[in-house]
Amino acid sequence: MKSMSNRLFLTFMLLLGTILAVLMIVIGQLFPVYIKQYHDQTNAQIQASMDQVIDERKIKLSKEDQEALYAVQSKGQEESMLTNVRTRLYIVLAILFTITLILIAIISRYMIRNFTAPIDNVTETALELAKGNYRARAQENEHERMIPLSHSINILARNLQDITTIREVEEERLKTLIENMGSSLMMIGREGNISIVNRVFLERFGMQIDEVQGKVFRTIGLPKSLEQFIDHVFLTEMPYRQQIKMEIQQELYNKEVYGAPVIGDHGRWLGVVIVMHDITELVRLEQIRKDFVANVSHELRTPITSIKGFSETLLDGAYKDEKMLISFLEIIYKESNRLQMLIQDLLELSKIEQHGFTVNIMPMGLQDVLIRGAELTAPRLDEKNMSFQVDIERDVQVMGDANRIIQIVTNLITNAITYSPENTTVSIRLKENETYGIIEIEDQGIGIEKHEIARVFERFYRVDRARSRNSGGTGLGLAIVKHLVEAHHGRIQVESEVGIGTKMIVMIPKN
Repeated sequence: MKSMSNRLFLTFMLLLGTILAVLMIVIGQLFPVYIKQYHDQTNAQIQASMDQVIDERKIKLSKEDQEALYAVQSKGQEESMLTNVRTRLYIVLAILFTITLILIAIISRYMIRNFTAPIDNVTETALELAKGNYRARAQENEHERMIPLSHSINILARNLQDITTIREVEEERLKTLIENMGSSLMMIGREGNISIVNRVFLERFGMQIDEVQGKVFRTIGLPKSLEQFIDHVFLTEMPYRQQIKMEIQQELYNKEVYGAPVIGDHGRWLGVVIVMHDITELVRLEQIRKDFVANVSHELRTPITSIKGFSETLLDGAYKDEKMLISFLEIIYKESNRLQMLIQDLLELSKIEQHGFTVNIMPMGLQDVLIRGAELTAPRLDEKNMSFQVDIERDVQVMGDANRIIQIVTNLITNAITYSPENTTVSIRLKENETYGIIEIEDQGIGIEKHEIARVFERFYRVDRARSRNSGGTGLGLAIVKHLVEAHHGRIQVESEVGIGTKMIVMIPKN
């Protein structure tokens, strides 16, 4: 910042030059008076000298001749004198003007620079603070009059830096909180433009920040139910909470949405904030719980009703008929076995689902497990005149619990037999890849609809309720299988086509 000192110096030199020029003009105006005085003195000296010479030499001249001689002598002397004096005067004036101007320029430059340097430094510091550089500081020099100003500027800079640091920390905390909160957040300005969205919102709705930031919320493709909720908050300007079912990328989600107006200083209305909690899993679990209670009640009621009904019939006198007695007792025994199996499966599933449940994992081969599973289910296979097709090229070593994997294989083979017609084949294959040992169990049964595949692992869910119940199944087998596979850190997949069959693929980690 040299402009201030330069302008001040130029102004001062212009003013000083003007004053000197005026002085030179005044001196020039006084020059004729000075010359006249000098001329009169010179003429008097010349006349006195000539009179002395005439008297010494006793020259006889008339008064007119003496005056003419004086005039000629004075004229020549005057012209020579005027030229000489004028030249010398101009030279002296020029030299004096130059020397004076240079000396004054040097002195004034030093004084002005010494005076304006602190001001320039403070000005530069103020400009840096205005630009946002709160680390700038002014020099506190020895000028007593400038110390308070520099000190005040430095205090202001330190305060601004502290405020900025606190604001940056608060902004970083707020940004971290917004970005890492588990709920979707969206802030909309009073004109309907989106000002803030967090990462969870973008991920849930499959959007990019440039597609949302600054756009009107109605133009970014939000579900209609959510747009109606936002309109309601805008219209009422009151906090509002609602559970909304919305379709996002062809999937249904349940959201608990909370909206509230944002009020600034002095009661100024700035817009609304929308927070969405994903309660899809909670709703699903609640529905599963309700279905579980209903299904358990239904599954228990059927054998209990049968046992109670046949017992009452026997007590009413049917026990006297030996043939009827044996038939009813067989039915009661069968239903009690079914009830026992159901209770055992419920206890097993409850044990598996408990927190901290683990399996005894150790190196093992899958070939022996598949053979043992086939042997355990062979009697049921023979009842339907079905056969096994086994495709095992070599044994595959995995990390697993042999007893639990036998339980998995047995359940899957039993399901394949249950849902297959007579005189069909159940295929058992053993494969591997770099990560997993793979068990495939494929039947030629009724198959599963695509929309039902995701639900086959739910408790008590049956693709064909009549057939599975008549076969003695409890509806908990696949739920147990899924939990056991996950306990091995493995995966299970289903491939099925209606009328052709179903393939269950179990993947157990090798190490």
